[in-house]
Amino acid sequence: MEILKKPLLTEKVTQLTEKLNRYAFKVDHRANKIQIKGAIEAMYGVNVKAVNTMKYVGKLKTRNTKAGAVQGRIATYKKAIITLNAGQVIDFYSNI
Repeated sequence: MEILKKPLLTEKVTQLTEKLNRYAFKVDHRANKIQIKGAIEAMYGVNVKAVNTMKYVGKLKTRNTKAGAVQGRIATYKKAIITLNAGQVIDFYSNI
C-alpha cells in the first residue's frame, strides 16, 4: 500500500504552512495516523509533531447532455494535515 499519494498545494494549505508549519497530503484511505507519520518521516527526513486526518466523500454530480442527464461521482479520498516540529521544513520543489 502506497501511503502518500500526493501533497496538496492550495492557497489555504500554503497559509497553514506559513503560519502554523502544517502541510497537507492526500493519503491512502486505509492508512492510519501512525503509518502516515512513519511515511512522512521516512520520505522527507523530518520529525512529525501531530497528524490530523479527514475523509472526504465524493459528491454526486449531474450534467445534461444530448443523450439526457448523466450522473457520476467525484472520487472519495482521505486527507492528512501534518504538523512539524519547530524549525523543520518540507521543500516540495527541491526534487524538480
